[in-house]
Order: sequence, then C-alpha cells, then structure tokens
Amino acid sequence: MSQEARFLLAITLMIVVLVTTNILFPPLPPEASGPSPGDSGPAESARPEPAGADEAVPDINVIQPLEPPPGGGGVEGTGGVPRRTVVVEGPLYRFTFSNYGARLTSAQLLQFPSFTAEGPVELIPLDGPGALSIELRPERGEGSFDLRDLPFEVEPAEGIRLGAQDELQTVAFRYRHPSGELTVEAVYGFHPQSYEVRVTTNVVGLERGLLVTGLGTGLEYNEARQSEESRIMGYVTNHLREGIDSELLRDVDSDRVVEGPLRWSALKSKYFLIAMLPGDGQGEQYLGGLIARPAPGEDRAEVAIAQSLGTTGSTSYRLFMGPQERNLLLSYGNELEEANPFGYRWMRIVVRPVVVVVMAILNFLHTQLSVGYGWVLIIFGVLMRIVLFPLNQKAMRAQMRNMSVQPLLQEIQKKYKDQPEKLQKEMMKLYKEHGFNPLAGCLPMLLPWPVLITLFFIFQNTIQLRGESFLWLPNLSAADPFYILPLLLGLSMWLMQWISLRSMPAPNPQMKMMMWLMPPMMTFIFMNFASGLNLYYVTANVATLPQTYWIAKERKKFRALGFPKSAASSD
Repeated sequence: MSQEARFLLAITLMIVVLVTTNILFPPLPPEASGPSPGDSGPAESARPEPAGADEAVPDINVIQPLEPPPGGGGVEGTGGVPRRTVVVEGPLYRFTFSNYGARLTSAQLLQFPSFTAEGPVELIPLDGPGALSIELRPERGEGSFDLRDLPFEVEPAEGIRLGAQDELQTVAFRYRHPSGELTVEAVYGFHPQSYEVRVTTNVVGLERGLLVTGLGTGLEYNEARQSEESRIMGYVTNHLREGIDSELLRDVDSDRVVEGPLRWSALKSKYFLIAMLPGDGQGEQYLGGLIARPAPGEDRAEVAIAQSLGTTGSTSYRLFMGPQERNLLLSYGNELEEANPFGYRWMRIVVRPVVVVVMAILNFLHTQLSVGYGWVLIIFGVLMRIVLFPLNQKAMRAQMRNMSVQPLLQEIQKKYKDQPEKLQKEMMKLYKEHGFNPLAGCLPMLLPWPVLITLFFIFQNTIQLRGESFLWLPNLSAADPFYILPLLLGLSMWLMQWISLRSMPAPNPQMKMMMWLMPPMMTFIFMNFASGLNLYYVTANVATLPQTYWIAKERKKFRALGFPKSAASSD
C-alpha cells in the first residue's frame, strides 16, 4: 500500500471515529442519518485556448519514435578523436558534458546532499546514456541523423568555472560532417545564480528539419528510500489545450508519442526536476512533442523532445535542472510548479489554497524567529490549537446540548414506539425546541483535517524540509528512525479518548473498544510517514490535552445538574 493510500485510510478512520463518537454519545435515533458522501471533487476547469494559438504552433506532423542509439566506441571514440569531459561549475551546480554527442553526463546540485551516495545530489543516472543528445530528422518523411556518439569541437575546450558575481557565460559544441554539407552548433549559456541553462541550436544543411533532444532516461535516486522516489519518477507534459499530464517511467512498456504543442516537458523525481521550456521566455512558443520508449533498468524510459528548426535552421529552449522549489518554479509561469502537484487531482481544489497559507506561515516563522523547521512545526501545532480553542468549546457545548435531550428522546421513543409517524413528528419537534444536532459536536473538530492533509503533501514535495534535522530526527521529510513519534502519537490519542470516556454518563462499550483499537492502528499507519508530519500531529494532540481535560470536567458538572434542565443553560 502506498503512503498516500495509507494516509487516506488514516484520515478516513479518524473522521469515522470522530463522527461515530458524536453519534454514539449521545446515541442517534434510528431514523436519523449521517451526511451522504460528496462527489470526489470538481472536474478540472477547461483551460482557455489563447487567441492566435494555432498560428503560433510549429507545423509538425506525426513524430516517429526514436531509433535505438548506435553502439559507442572505446576511449578513442569514432574517428580516433579522444573522449574527454567538459566541466561547467558554479556556486549552485557542477555540470559535466562529453565531447561525444555534446551529451550531459552528470548534473550535480551542490546545495543539496544525496542520501544514497557521498556528495551532492546527482540528476543524471550514472548507468544511463546521459541527457541532451542531439538527433536531426526531416520534418516530413523518413530517416534520421543521430549525433549522440559523434565527436564535437568544444569552445572553451577546458569548460568554465563561474564565480558568484560573474555574468552569463557560454560553452559551444560544434559538429561538422566530413562531407561539409552539414554543421550543427549547440551553445549553452550558464548563469552562476540560476539553475536555468539557455540553449540555442543552429543547423546548416538541413532544410525544415526537426531537432530531437534527449532528456535522458529519468533522474538518479537521491533519497534514502528508493520506493519513495519510484512512485513519482516520471515524465510530465503541459499541453496547450489538454493541460498537464503525468506518466510514471515504469509504465512505459512501448513506444509513446505525445503530440504538441507543449508549453513544457519535464522529467521529475520526488524533489528535483529536469524541465525543457521553449524559446527564451518571451512570447508564445511551444515544443513540438514528446517521445518516450522503454529503457533498461527500473523506473527508466528514454524521453526526448521534438522542436521545429523552421526555415532558419535555428531553435532555442531553456533547460531547468534544479530543485522543485515552489516559488522558483512559479517564476517560470505556465504552471511549471504543478509538475509535481500537491495532492490528488480531486482534492487539489481544497489542498492548493491551504498549501499557500500553511507554507506562508511556516516560512514566516522560520525566517522571523530564525529557528529550524522542527521548532516551527511545534510552534505551528500549538498555534493551531489556540486558534481552534473557541471552536472546540463550541463543539463541547453542542455535545452537552445533545446530552440534555437524551432522556427526553428516550421517553418519546418508549411512548410512541408503536406509532412511527407520531414518533418521527415528536422527535423533529424535540430537535427543534432544544437545538439538537448530532453533527454539531464534530463539525468544528473537522477543521484541522485540511491542514493535516496539506502537511502530508507538503512533506511529500517541499524541498525546504528535505534533510532538515531536529533533535534525534536526521530528516524531517523522512520517517522517524526510532519510531518514537508514532508511539507518542498513539499514546496521546489514547490519553485523549481515555479522558473523554471517563466523563461519559454511562459506560460506552463501542467507544471503549475504539480507545483500545484506534491508537495502535494509527501508530502503525503513521510509522513510515514523514517525521515532521508526526511531530506536528503529536504537538497538536499534546496541546489539546488541557482542553480535553477541561471539557471533561465541564461535562461532569453538566451531568451533576441534570440533563433536561441544563439544556437552556448550555446555550
């Protein structure tokens, strides 16, 4: 069972317990019914097509699948040209290219440690063919010219090293066909403070051709648990009319073609992204399409992007190779931040706005208080309970009002047990007179669940929390290695239910059973969730204990007054 399925099961069980508690105490009459489940969520709204879009779309017909790459040569390579690497290094990254095919063989993000190997995060699978391979095809017709294993001239041959204050610098790769009839030049532009690489490709000798650029076979694993990345490793496209679509790489079992026009295409892992965006960001420009074919290895598929060279033989694109930092991706527009969205499609209408608010609060506390995210989550958990204190009090009063109706309800049920219509009429009258609402005691308590659900997905996606340590926890985005927090979570849940159960007017076997079953079950479910999520939930539970105790005392006082005559005073 995936973590998302386990989490949804946990939320469902908690809500069932919460609602059932209010139904069992006081008990509902048999005729009453709970709320019917709602729809799974609103359908995604259709994305409007911009005016003149058809004219701006490159004239690209069906894209043929990639042919298998030719076998590589030895150290000398094809034609006796030695193989060598070209390194581009800046404060944020270290990119390594091969002079054969102008291929990117390594992309390291120096600000982020890898949890699978020594050193920084690596985006390019080391056992794969690399990325940014170049293939030329006629725009119409058959055949292709694959340059991925042909020697290029490089300028500057030694690569470049960028200082923090440097301006944009470029590295040019040039291939000249022995016949002299074809020349290909790929120029890569690098800025020291940006994860974006600007690429311009010029082709001389191919009339109205297609440039097919390989993105690679996926991203390298960088998280301690490979299964966490395996369920996310995939390619994403943002179609001009059909919107965003994502496919897992492991599901690519045959050649696939995604026809354009595409706003962007990307390969993604849990926290990182290699995305291709057309042009220089000015005006409406599109990618022609995406090609995917199976590749050896787990969670691997060869993905390439097609662009039209047009009549000029030139095309450009931007390549983002970096973290999935939401604000950074938002700056690109075209919904690039949705490459790895928060939550399932049917729940995003609720999760998205809550994500914005919650992340704004967490980042504000982190920056203003200058404390780590562990303390931020503790402070946030306490603040949530302070804010919800009045609502919990309201829920308590609603429960007491319902309790006051219970004896009268039992009298009516006994008196009219053989007259169903009269029973229903008298019960409705009683409900109206005393403001009886079986769900009034639980609805205010349901408000924290959107925050809890949102935090689950925040820990699934948010790069800021990756690798953040706190006390004995080495990584707030990973599970507690000693399972201390899940155990504290179960204990706090049991204690809250025990305090509540003691204040009930009579033993309730159903709630007693829940008190002994639910905490162990929730402990088991939350055991492999992010420790940051568990930290927030434990904090919120502990912060709720004083109010739970207070409510229990008030409930006992209320019982001592006698249920029926207390009804008015509980308002």
